[in-house]
Amino acid sequence: MRGPLYGPGDIQDARDLGFEVIPMKEVRQVGFENVMKRIHDRVKDRPVFVTYDIDFIDPAYAPGTGTPEVGGPSSYEALEFVRALDGLNVVDFDLVEVLPAYDANEITAVLASSVIYEMITLIALKKRRQQENR
Repeated sequence: MRGPLYGPGDIQDARDLGFEVIPMKEVRQVGFENVMKRIHDRVKDRPVFVTYDIDFIDPAYAPGTGTPEVGGPSSYEALEFVRALDGLNVVDFDLVEVLPAYDANEITAVLASSVIYEMITLIALKKRRQQENR
């Protein structure tokens, strides 16, 4: 999470619902690899639905969203987050918050399609590994 919050309890409310909230500042401090290890350790082999919110990415790389927030990852880092999900039991995903009306030169759409491609690849690799292990 980054950017303005609606109220002082927003982060705690999410935690109370069972989410592990990792603010972007903490991601930068502890490092990408450590955050991804925390995710893998928490999720283990349980089924995972990934929802990828495009406004997670810095608007310099994805301006076509209704809620742009500076301080997010670059397009490269955003794709690396997806690639680092490899090994999790990803069963489905979606990508949300692309707003074509604000998408200068369609760069958000190009990035969104790359994220979707990487997610499909993760699921395909998982299926291939399952077939090889039979």
